[in-house]
Amino acid sequence: MNLVQKKIPVKIWALQEVLELYDTPFMDLIYQAQTVHRHYFPEFSMQLSTLSNIKTGGCSEDCQYCPQSSHYHTGVKSEKLLSANVVKEEAEAAKEAGATRFCMGAAWRSLKDRDVPKIADIVRTIKALGLETCMTLGMLTEEQALALKEAGLDYYNHNLDTSPEYYSEIISTRTYEDRLTTLAHVRNAGLKVCCGGIIGMGETREDRAHMLVVLANMDPGLESVPINKLVPIPGTPLEKAPPLDNFEFIRTIAVARILMPQARVRLSAGRMNMSDEMQTLCFMAGANSIFYGEKLLMTENPQITHDRELLKKLQVI
Repeated sequence: MNLVQKKIPVKIWALQEVLELYDTPFMDLIYQAQTVHRHYFPEFSMQLSTLSNIKTGGCSEDCQYCPQSSHYHTGVKSEKLLSANVVKEEAEAAKEAGATRFCMGAAWRSLKDRDVPKIADIVRTIKALGLETCMTLGMLTEEQALALKEAGLDYYNHNLDTSPEYYSEIISTRTYEDRLTTLAHVRNAGLKVCCGGIIGMGETREDRAHMLVVLANMDPGLESVPINKLVPIPGTPLEKAPPLDNFEFIRTIAVARILMPQARVRLSAGRMNMSDEMQTLCFMAGANSIFYGEKLLMTENPQITHDRELLKKLQVI
């Protein structure tokens, strides 16, 4: 059985402890992460997720990495929320291709009450297909989170993006506290939390470590932690961000695994620029979920056939 059977108490991590983990010799760090991973996931498996953009563009937030922000000229046009039937067709195709988890994102600053019935209908439609469901719709009230829970939503995604100290360098239209408040609403509604960040936005190693500390010290512990590698998009302020060292990214995956041993660590955006060998090192470091499909919201993603070939080589599927 590759699923965790019993929750363990959340260990409170200190920033200095996590920085020391980052400084561990690379091979030793990978060994430690793989040891932790196999303890909690004895039979290695890869969860295949598909991410659908159910409402594109026109977001009033100014996240410097995002092509869907109305603040930047990226060529992305604002579109209306997709109907439940259209989303169902995408979900059916994802399931047919092998995905077991269907994630849906809407380019909103926050969910409006008038859209809750439509979103709830989409959730019920996708749940009826037997897929695990996740949504990211911006900020939520507690009442909205309860409505999504009642509709059958499994997970709500709301990333911290980076450390508390670096956050204002990336976003000015929403505070770190706003994000934590939404996460509290999600937890109080009984939803599972999917929360991670983006690496390579010009932050320091200390910023990366502090973001992981905030994530790891959440109580109850996180069930899902997406780690994204920045994809610089033309027209966004981060389009010329210097590339992050690949080994630093793999270290971040390994540290995330050690700090959050029972979570699904999701290798998310940026895989188009990763070799098969780098992705395999990320899997060895503890990543056990990938987003599966040709698009990841607005950025390119590896072809399904390529992913299946890689996973077959690794004898994961």
